[in-house]
Order: sequence, then C-alpha cells, then structure tokens
Amino acid sequence: MQRKIVTDPEFLSQPSVPATEADLSTAVDLADTLAANREVCVGMAANMIGVSKRIIVFRDKSIGRDMTMFNPRIIARSEPYETQEGCLSLDGERATTRYRRITVTYQNRRFREFTASFDGFTAQIIQHEVDHCDGVLI
Repeated sequence: MQRKIVTDPEFLSQPSVPATEADLSTAVDLADTLAANREVCVGMAANMIGVSKRIIVFRDKSIGRDMTMFNPRIIARSEPYETQEGCLSLDGERATTRYRRITVTYQNRRFREFTASFDGFTAQIIQHEVDHCDGVLI
C-alpha cells in the first residue's frame, strides 16, 4: 500500500530501531511507495513513510530491480567525493560527502544476513537511505 511521505525533520532525525520479521508488511508498503514515486525518487527508508525501523528499498540498476535491505550497516567505505542530493522528504538539494565504494551487511526478507559491495550511484543511494535509518538528514 502506498503511504504518505513524512516531511517532519524532528521525526526523521530520530534513529530507527532494528527491523524484525514482524515488519515485512512495512517493507511491502515501502516498495509500493517507492514505485509510486519512481519518477522523482530512487530509494526510500521506512521512516520516510512514518515507520521508525531500519528498512530501505532502492533501485539497483546493476540487477535491474528494486532491492530491500533490513537492518543495513555500512562496514567499509572508500573514495570520498562531494555531491549534491535531494530528498523526497525535504525541500531542495544539499551538499554532502559520499563514497564511491561501500560494503554493506544487511538481512534479506527471510532475515538471512548478507554482505555485499556496491559502487557508483547505487552506493550513493544506499548511503543516503542508511543515513535516514541513523537519523541523519542531508
């Protein structure tokens, strides 16, 4: 089910709590909301739809589909660069530092743990969404 986008900076700046199997329906709603906003958005975190759980969904162009991560943590980063980013929950663009290559540990929908490396724009999207989970606004 598509949900309304949260724009309250006070809510968005609160760190999210770990997701559990009870949060699978939130991941579905998050994916539906991303799909409904596809023309203006490439990734979302659960707090953007009002649920303070560590869940992100993003478009992974390397596999040509959306990917869902539960409890993502960035464990390695390299090649920093400066960029400008926008956010569906906030007006305008802001300067931020991102990394061209990252390694992430996360759980899939069956709550099996994985570690994967990402680079380029996909890495940038993941960093933005993990920031949301950590309560960091750009």
